[in-house]
Amino acid sequence: MSGVGGVGGAMGIDRVMQLRAQILERNQALSKANMQVAAPAAEAAKPTSFADTMAGALKGVNAQQNRASELSAMYERGETVDIAKVMMARQQASVGFEATMQVRNKLLSAYKDIMSMPV
Repeated sequence: MSGVGGVGGAMGIDRVMQLRAQILERNQALSKANMQVAAPAAEAAKPTSFADTMAGALKGVNAQQNRASELSAMYERGETVDIAKVMMARQQASVGFEATMQVRNKLLSAYKDIMSMPV
């Protein structure tokens, strides 16, 4: 028989109710914590200019490339660096650079199209 419906049924139900109360308290505490974390994030989500967005993206790509170079140099010096981590960093930097080049090409194409429009 289960502990809920057996001889110790009342004690089992009390224990379940206590556990339920603890779970609800923890859920409320987590909800409050999430609300406090989400409030600053909502304030920080103000619109930014296109130039700021592009500058941030370029800084991110540059940071990836610097990290990949740093890991490669560490591996070449014989320091304890996992080769998979080095290759992953180099691949991420390469993909980021390719994406940046594609964005640049699209921007140049759009600029040329705009400049060739009749006024």
